[in-house]
Amino acid sequence: MPVQESRKRTSRSVILAVAGVAIGITLVLLLFVVAIPSLTESGKVEVKLGSDTYDAGSATARAQNISNGGPLLFSDVSSGKRDIYLQHIGDDVTTGWFAFDARRPGQARDCTLSWQPALSNFRDPCDGATIAADGSGLLSYPVTITDKGKVIVDLRGDTSTLTTSG
Repeated sequence: MPVQESRKRTSRSVILAVAGVAIGITLVLLLFVVAIPSLTESGKVEVKLGSDTYDAGSATARAQNISNGGPLLFSDVSSGKRDIYLQHIGDDVTTGWFAFDARRPGQARDCTLSWQPALSNFRDPCDGATIAADGSGLLSYPVTITDKGKVIVDLRGDTSTLTTSG
């Protein structure tokens, strides 16, 4: 005759189950507290979106746009901290390019400089200060024109000095 299986749990099986769950939780905690942070240099994960350079397009087309409507404002949609103006001064599309911050150092985002076409300069709407057309005195970024006639702004440029690039 077959023997009926007992449904009663032994204390040994309960102890094994609890120990297994405890070991699993401990391993997961160790993974997140010790293993993952040690995989990075600083213990912090950095997410970097986008590129360190900006291709502004055709130098000829951009120079014409700027000639017709003034410097081009490019908004930093990722952080809002690095809005820049792209400016072209002169008739030669291969020279006379400037890229610089759209705000004076320490100014809030609502103090973005505005172009004054009649005076050929910028005005700070918060305190009325004027800035030259080439962005003198603002944090600047190197601008190059490629062999194919593209305007490239290097956002990695040394922005620790208050100079402009040409």
